[in-house]
Amino acid sequence: MTLRQKINALEKLGAVLLQAGQKKGKLAEFAASSSIYNGWFTEENVLHVFTEWGKSLVPEQLSRWLEPYSAESYSLEPESPVTIGLIMAGNIPLAGFHDLLCVLLSGHNALVKASGDDEKLPRLICEILISIEPGFKKQIQFTEGRLAKIDAIIATGSSNSSRYFDFYFGKYPHIIRKNRNSAAVLSGSESRQQMQLLGKDVFQYFGLGCRSISKLFVPEGYDFDLFFGGIFDYKNIINHNKYANNYEYNKTVYLMQGINLIENGFLLLKEDIGLSSPVAVLFYEYYSNATELNQRLQMDSGNIQCLVSGMDNVSRKVEFGSAQSPELWDYADGVDTLKFLQNLRKQPVF
Repeated sequence: MTLRQKINALEKLGAVLLQAGQKKGKLAEFAASSSIYNGWFTEENVLHVFTEWGKSLVPEQLSRWLEPYSAESYSLEPESPVTIGLIMAGNIPLAGFHDLLCVLLSGHNALVKASGDDEKLPRLICEILISIEPGFKKQIQFTEGRLAKIDAIIATGSSNSSRYFDFYFGKYPHIIRKNRNSAAVLSGSESRQQMQLLGKDVFQYFGLGCRSISKLFVPEGYDFDLFFGGIFDYKNIINHNKYANNYEYNKTVYLMQGINLIENGFLLLKEDIGLSSPVAVLFYEYYSNATELNQRLQMDSGNIQCLVSGMDNVSRKVEFGSAQSPELWDYADGVDTLKFLQNLRKQPVF
């Protein structure tokens, strides 16, 4: 297939995903029953994933993403592809789909090991893509066993699993990702609308994504009523059984330890210097001035996936409400996956 054929197929897949987001077609039927396979995968969240991908796989976005690579001396249409092992995460629906797209567009072959928490959806999406463009069938293979006969690997998991990946796959060219978290930096002058949008960044996917806000940096003396007032629309999240169980469990553990909490009935706020908060908990940390804040953010820069803020002095920030809507060129951990794959072709690994 030519790159143009692949792009055309992805545009058609994008249209299918947009329709699914509107509760139309086979994918929408899967979304309605997805919680059977994973209790965290609600219909609302799966439909949200479909809509976000549908908005990304359009001509304007794909052209902007791929133009820098196509302009380079080495084309995205190789003569001798290699096999890339893909170990996908399953914390949110289709967590590894961007990596798969990069492999397909770079002309390599993907040997995919899907997460047990999200095994059915990647296969279903690939079936639809192959029905649109049968040429992709040669590029995609799923496996439930060990990854064998690979030339490079892209693996996403926890900090613990990343050590396992390093041990077994460190000899290959690789991208190995571990835990990252996202944070919001507040000034105290945000509008109610901004706080409502921040609620989406906090509660989308129940806070399980690496781009989910798990930490607030707030100025000394911050009035948390401003935050709680903005996120009140998300109060019904406590009606989700798994989320509610986490809320009650974490509240009990913290209170038994004598830890002071701020709560509103569906979210626990705990003062903590950590970044990775449990489900239904949001850590917060005070700062006294801009210099101290920037030093603090720099200390954790290697563990932060994205920052949400409206403050001018915060770098690498995204707008309120957009943490879970990354662009195609917003690579996880800041590592350019397509560039990595291009370099494999320039210097074959076999």
